[in-house]
Amino acid sequence: MALASALAGCGGDDGEATVVTTTPAASPDQPQTSLTIAVSYGEAAQPNEWTLTCDPTGGTHPDAAAACGALAELDPQILEPVAADQMCTQIYGGPEVATVRGTWQGEPVDALFSRQNGCEIARWDAVVDLLE
Repeated sequence: MALASALAGCGGDDGEATVVTTTPAASPDQPQTSLTIAVSYGEAAQPNEWTLTCDPTGGTHPDAAAACGALAELDPQILEPVAADQMCTQIYGGPEVATVRGTWQGEPVDALFSRQNGCEIARWDAVVDLLE
């Protein structure tokens, strides 16, 4: 499953770029899902950071079971950045920024989430069980 396809229906031309890079996939003796999640609630705030593994469920995430359950239902395209040419409502949802890095279902993930416009808020809401 490739995580490199563009998310349809959302994007922005506010000059902010979201970059997805690849990292090595999990080896056979590692969990197929192993993520590091960091959430910052503004420039002055120290980010919260958790780890999450699924199959078996573990890590330091406050609700790893719910997060793994949410991941099982998640469309992989939500981890892709908003396409630069997509129009988004210019609604500011707050200063929160989150990164999700590692492997999901054996595939590399390096995703950035924010609440800077309607498309980014929709992405945030789709993965809220991972971030909060």
